[in-house]
Amino acid sequence: MDRGMVEKHLQQAREHVALGGQHIARQREIVAEMTDRGSDAKEAQRLLAIFEESQVMHVAHLDRLKAELLALR
Repeated sequence: MDRGMVEKHLQQAREHVALGGQHIARQREIVAEMTDRGSDAKEAQRLLAIFEESQVMHVAHLDRLKAELLALR
């Protein structure tokens, strides 16, 4: 991949990581709110786990792109 394309993908990956962090934070709030109310939070917790797993993949992708960009320098 050429440098310009890597930089474009790197920016997109940064945005995905940032957005993923926001989703995780909000989902944690939802789980806490449901737990405080005594509601069944199993599905909310399951969704949180999915968000967290996705975030790990987004961060790994970001790290790969950073390494690729460094290799092109």
